[in-house]
Amino acid sequence: MELFGMPIVQVYLTVLIIAGLATILYIFFSDIAEGIGEGSPFLDPAVILAFITFTAAIGYILELVTGWNHSLILVVSLVGAILLDVLLYFFVLLPLKSAEVSMTYTDESLTGQVGKVIVPIPVDGFGEIIIETVNGIINKRAAGYENEPIEYGKEVLVIEVKEGTFIVKEYEPFRFS
Repeated sequence: MELFGMPIVQVYLTVLIIAGLATILYIFFSDIAEGIGEGSPFLDPAVILAFITFTAAIGYILELVTGWNHSLILVVSLVGAILLDVLLYFFVLLPLKSAEVSMTYTDESLTGQVGKVIVPIPVDGFGEIIIETVNGIINKRAAGYENEPIEYGKEVLVIEVKEGTFIVKEYEPFRFS
């Protein structure tokens, strides 16, 4: 069978190569087309490109391996592509979208955290503390909550943040007796 003056096997291969290249380009430039698939998950360019690629790949392989009718191969390719596309969407793309986690933090988000003094905090002065988070170790300028001195190595609780300075109080963990 011929389509557009080419054998159907060559059509499948050409579509597969073009869709594969378009997918690679989409990977690099997906931020530009970010809002396109917001209305329906099946209008997402990643889903559409995957569908076209799956259809062409299945069709190409079945044309080479089997002696089935060309119409049957097209139907099997479309059904297989739909199944693979649904699996790709629900088991790969959807979890990736919901797993987007930012590694950024704000100073205010560190309020209530426990840190450790690495530069002693003098009366009416500034020292330095470190806070261990999932993002790593963060060091910040600190002052005493009631202008009390806090020695090196003491654990402190971040009470508030004023103009980039962490206001801290010596931390006394609650212990059951």
